[in-house]
Amino acid sequence: MNASINYPDHLIETHTGAIGRQRIIVVGGPTATGKTALGVALAFEFDGEVVNADSRYLYREFDIGVAKPSPEEQNGVRHHLIDILPPDGSMSLARYQDLAMVAIEDILQRGKLPILVGGTPLYLNAVVEGWRIPRVPPNAARRASLEREAEADGVEALSHRLRLVDAGAADRCGANLRRIIRALEIYEETGIPMSAQEGKGPPPFLALELGLTRPRDALFRAIDDRVSDQIARGLVAEVRSLRKRGVAENASAMSSIGYRQLLPFLRGESTLEEAVERIRLDTHRYVRHQETWLRKNPRLIAIDTSEPGWKAEAARYVRTFLHPPAPAPVESGARES
Repeated sequence: MNASINYPDHLIETHTGAIGRQRIIVVGGPTATGKTALGVALAFEFDGEVVNADSRYLYREFDIGVAKPSPEEQNGVRHHLIDILPPDGSMSLARYQDLAMVAIEDILQRGKLPILVGGTPLYLNAVVEGWRIPRVPPNAARRASLEREAEADGVEALSHRLRLVDAGAADRCGANLRRIIRALEIYEETGIPMSAQEGKGPPPFLALELGLTRPRDALFRAIDDRVSDQIARGLVAEVRSLRKRGVAENASAMSSIGYRQLLPFLRGESTLEEAVERIRLDTHRYVRHQETWLRKNPRLIAIDTSEPGWKAEAARYVRTFLHPPAPAPVESGARES
């Protein structure tokens, strides 16, 4: 463990230049690194409240497979933006950003510390970096029409159409059909390229960003153990119940890891063992994506949760962040003659 507190340059610079600026804590990192536990611990110690930044915690009745905070954790510390959508609901990035900002401002106005916790990098960055996001609601009928076009003519045809009106978006979207359709949807609705509407504004808060990590082999073991525990606690029954209540297999939340992999088993197309192994492998793959985000974010302070005392180390960072030492006095210059 590091005995001293070593902040990234951007925090050292802003400690003296952002007097009075509102401060928040961010806890990010891959699945199964302990984000929920740390968020709750910090909230207890620093009189805070947790704002969820995990896309799958938004949906009611999706509990076991997404490792949602337990009722005890939620009762002990106030959590925001959990269970706010029906099982078949949907959430855009712009709407999430708006809801998170409202929650954070409410927490700050009540004199408490906002703690943004989650493993969805887009959600975290949209809030912390003040992203400008097109406010165009999804058009289900138009999306379905474009999906049929892609099935008939190929994704390349839609990508070419997008390139004619928004080359920047086409470059970023690549062959991702969902993103191509969204970019076309925005252009058709507004007449303005999506790339011209996006960007970053000034950061709305001074944020201490803690990135939880764990050695890859230990992390994969923790994931595999958690999947086994989820199955033992009734994940199959949870997915079966959602289907019986009419949640469609193509619903946004049903695409979550731990749910979509069980659908073939429930249809009799695979064994339970095959489905469980697919959950593990897909979670490993998603973790690698989350780790890539960690490496690309220079603001993150890495906390290795396999080390003893890691929660105490995180708390030391928060304590110093909230109560930075006074800057050293500037020596006076030469006496005036």
